[in-house]
Amino acid sequence: MNALTEEPDADDDVVATAKPEKTRKRPKPGERRVQILQTLAQMLEQPGAERITTAALAAKLSVSEAALYRHFASKAQMFEGLIEFIESSVFTLVNQIVERDDPSAQQAGKIVAVVLGFGEKNPGMVRVMVGDALVFEHERLIARMNQFFDRVESQLRQCLRAAAEGAGSAQPTVDSNAQASALTAFTVGRLQRYARSGFKRNPTEHLEAGLRLFV
Repeated sequence: MNALTEEPDADDDVVATAKPEKTRKRPKPGERRVQILQTLAQMLEQPGAERITTAALAAKLSVSEAALYRHFASKAQMFEGLIEFIESSVFTLVNQIVERDDPSAQQAGKIVAVVLGFGEKNPGMVRVMVGDALVFEHERLIARMNQFFDRVESQLRQCLRAAAEGAGSAQPTVDSNAQASALTAFTVGRLQRYARSGFKRNPTEHLEAGLRLFV
């Protein structure tokens, strides 16, 4: 998220502080914006966390709610910042796989591993990916995460169609569509289990064995 930049706001309100004005440190460009997103992601990591309010987020950061809105027009925009980070992080790695390897079932497995590995390392983001954190937020956020998994499925479909053609399948498009759909559902299911187990059941658990059932 350090790619996000924004001019610092010298007027960020600090809550309940008695320190002299001269001791306040001015945030670097974009620092406060990134700090807000990082804190939101950390709060989402708490198992069983309720809906996060801007008041709770502001309290965690020791700033006023008004200070948050100097950097984001709404809480929905904060979640969009997290989604942008998810998209950028995952598809940068997926593109590397696609460019490096020939289309194949093995390539499809690597793509699934990338998505699940990202989730395992970023538990707070998983609650955004599976929609748990977006239930009471703007519907466009859920639509955008759905588009994320549509992109994943589309990429899997391309890999698997080439693999089916190479294996001499009589209906490579039909076969690859079915496999890609099943793999995407498998991926989402693993992430949901991770979130709903309180981040105890890792999404990459027995992954190679699981993938062999699909590819």
